[in-house]
Amino acid sequence: MSTEAIAITILLVSFFVMVFLRFPIAYAVALSSLLCLLYQGLPLTTICQQMVKGISSFSLMAVPFFITMGCLMGVGGISEKLIALADACVGWMTGGMAMVNIVASYFFGGISGSAAADTASIGSIMIPMMVEQGYDDDFSTAVTITSSCEGLLVPPSHNMVIYAMTAGGISVGSLFLAGYLPGALLALSLMVGSYIISVKRKYPKGSKFHFMNLLKQLKVSFWALAAVLIVVFGVVGGVFTATESAAIAVIYSLIVSVFIYKGLNWKGVWKTIETCVDTLAIVLILIATSNIFGFCLTRLHVPDLAANAIIGFTNNPIILAILLNIILLVLGCIMDMAPIILIATPILLPIATSIGIDPVQFGIMIVLNCGIGLLTPPVGAVLFIGSAVSKVPMERVVKATLPFYVCMLVTLFMITFFPAISLWLPSVFGSM
Repeated sequence: MSTEAIAITILLVSFFVMVFLRFPIAYAVALSSLLCLLYQGLPLTTICQQMVKGISSFSLMAVPFFITMGCLMGVGGISEKLIALADACVGWMTGGMAMVNIVASYFFGGISGSAAADTASIGSIMIPMMVEQGYDDDFSTAVTITSSCEGLLVPPSHNMVIYAMTAGGISVGSLFLAGYLPGALLALSLMVGSYIISVKRKYPKGSKFHFMNLLKQLKVSFWALAAVLIVVFGVVGGVFTATESAAIAVIYSLIVSVFIYKGLNWKGVWKTIETCVDTLAIVLILIATSNIFGFCLTRLHVPDLAANAIIGFTNNPIILAILLNIILLVLGCIMDMAPIILIATPILLPIATSIGIDPVQFGIMIVLNCGIGLLTPPVGAVLFIGSAVSKVPMERVVKATLPFYVCMLVTLFMITFFPAISLWLPSVFGSM
């Protein structure tokens, strides 16, 4: 066995052993990289250099701003407004409250960019409301957690910024635009699944549709939805960089939450910022340690070896595309979202481009795969949050979620094999 092969074995085996032993993922990444570097005889100063290099990026500054924006809007009274708007749009249907939940998540996702925030915020309101109106608690929870993944696709998503940084040379504006139709397709797929179940279980309809009520709720929700317009059209139109638009969006969300909706006071603002700092610390530690791991992978030529191995398995682009999705889905069962993006992108992106998948389309595929991973045990963070919010045992939640897994996999299949779903909007607005 060559020295390089032993180093690769040490890196990967130690990493997966620590993951299965439930080490915090940042520690697993850092310690496996440390063992690999020690075996190769490299100076430990390499660790510090690579960690600093990993977070020393102007474009990465957009991440803390988007996280802060999502936190401020999430606790600033926005959720209730968006639920009322969604109710005015789709509440009249059979299983109307499930439809409201899904559409509200699409709206809220465009503000928070976080599936966990969506589940905690929308779920704490919608799940009790649905149960009160006769919906089963496990079904209500399943709808909430699966629809929360729409927020990962709908911009502004800080995970897309992380992917753009990791992939290199990918336009954040293109990724933002590329997420709208896949997010809408996911919402539509979940609505179809919810409708079928609602008809079968005879869940109630909501109140009749009234156009004037829709206009009223749209007027109330305008200030919340305008935050998305500032970010997306600012970036796509070249008015701001992603970082600048994120900073402006933080100021805007602060004004809306404190002065317009008045759902947040200054004491609440400081408490929210403390929460943001906690979240940001986790994200930045992951990015810094993952950069060391990526350095080891690149130095040992693992991306090339993996690409050759996978392509050597078959040269059929359809099978390769399915294989890429399976790899990401398996990783999603044992790892969180940011580490998968940071570690898997350098390895899998060259394979994807070799079979004709556009880097922007592949970014959407990674994000959706990771979103499904957030709902799968044993590491499904959103699954745990949904169970905690609804107080429904996780086993029941997983069972109720099974039909929605099918809906999400159908959406993933369509995004994989119909590139126009992701690439049409970026091409129309000339951001590609």
